[in-house]
Amino acid sequence: MTDTTRLDGKTILITGGGTGIGRAAAVLAAQRGARVVVAGRTEVTLCDTVELCGPFAEACVADVAEEAGVRRMIDRCVNRFGGLHGAYNNAGVEGAFGPLADLTADDFDHVHRVNTRGVWLCTKHQAAAMSRTNGKPGGAIVQCSSWLAKGALPGSTIYSASKAALDGMTRAAALELAPIGVRVNNVSPGIIDTPMLRRFFEPGTPEAAPFENQSPMRRLAEPDEVAEAVCWLLSDAARFVTGQTLLVDGGYAIAGHRP
Repeated sequence: MTDTTRLDGKTILITGGGTGIGRAAAVLAAQRGARVVVAGRTEVTLCDTVELCGPFAEACVADVAEEAGVRRMIDRCVNRFGGLHGAYNNAGVEGAFGPLADLTADDFDHVHRVNTRGVWLCTKHQAAAMSRTNGKPGGAIVQCSSWLAKGALPGSTIYSASKAALDGMTRAAALELAPIGVRVNNVSPGIIDTPMLRRFFEPGTPEAAPFENQSPMRRLAEPDEVAEAVCWLLSDAARFVTGQTLLVDGGYAIAGHRP
């Protein structure tokens, strides 16, 4: 019986692949047989990811908010591996968190430049490349939203707006790209132990306790737990799933009293 969760023979592009969830998704995709291109702005961390992925992996330094950078990533996929079959648009920034009155238009533009414009540019050019791969249109794109698109924290107005935009973008792109066989879905991680999170607090500290206690599972998640969902959506096992947003948060965003 064929294992449809495998990614054998597929070329997968992962943005923000130098650390955290992006790195975990790249490594898991490689373990499942994919040829992986990891993209981001820091060459050292990208090369570390490539080393973990093995010989069928490539690093590409690029800024997803610049159209030339997006084209460069996709050209790297085509030139090295002959095409593009899947993509995980994970690159993002947390930006400024704080009272609405204290935030600036520059703060807003900085976050949306990467989290919204960058994902839109990637989706546009990735779909075009997938339509040309080996003369067989089709592929899978996964965006990276956040539980903050469904919930909120005081001070999260800019970040929450950038991630909520991806929920709507995913649905519209899924409808538009279905005729060429490209599926578009979205994962929304909860509180995940990543370098980005650790810029705010360390797991197991008093600062982390409210977040850990809010989770029905009473813990934070590991990056590979999100990577599992990403790789499933990229695989043929999810071949009839499109336009969906999947919360990977251990029940964190479920409303209700926590004993």
